[in-house]
Amino acid sequence: MPTFNQWLMHEDQKHVWDSLYATVLTVVFIGLSALVLWPMGKASMSWSLLKGLGVFWFAIPLTAIPLLWFQRIFRVDLYSHYDAYVISGIAVSGILQAGWSAFAALTARDYAADTSLGVSAALYVVGFLSCQVACAALAPYYGGQIYRYVNVILAAVAFVFFALLPAAARFLYGWFFDLILKLTPSS
Repeated sequence: MPTFNQWLMHEDQKHVWDSLYATVLTVVFIGLSALVLWPMGKASMSWSLLKGLGVFWFAIPLTAIPLLWFQRIFRVDLYSHYDAYVISGIAVSGILQAGWSAFAALTARDYAADTSLGVSAALYVVGFLSCQVACAALAPYYGGQIYRYVNVILAAVAFVFFALLPAAARFLYGWFFDLILKLTPSS
């Protein structure tokens, strides 16, 4: 009789493994970041990132499902229209990844205001690492290696870009962040 580990590691269960990995990574990251930021008096940034990741996890299927409908309506699949299939997946996952990088950069910037250089550096490192956690969250829906490579690179580049140019982050994604702030209770 196969064990749970054998079942989980089977190729057909890759999305389950990716989801489990992303969930555990998110929880561990939030916990460790809170512990690291707590002595600096900035542990609340972890709460902000957790709320943002909750919205991010919700937004992933909300964008993946219309992409699947689009691909089905226009008969775009991996075998007949490989290029359109891959490009559409990269485009949607890239927009999501860049959006998270913008959120993380703006959050780090907001928390780093009026702090010392060391505290600011720690906040930006936490924000940068959260972008890599977001890559793991995208993996169950965009599981191909090309999506992972593109999103990891995009996460790093977009975070640095948006950290240096926060006006660009607000211009591109500010409408969405404002909408989320209106819909979520503050705490």
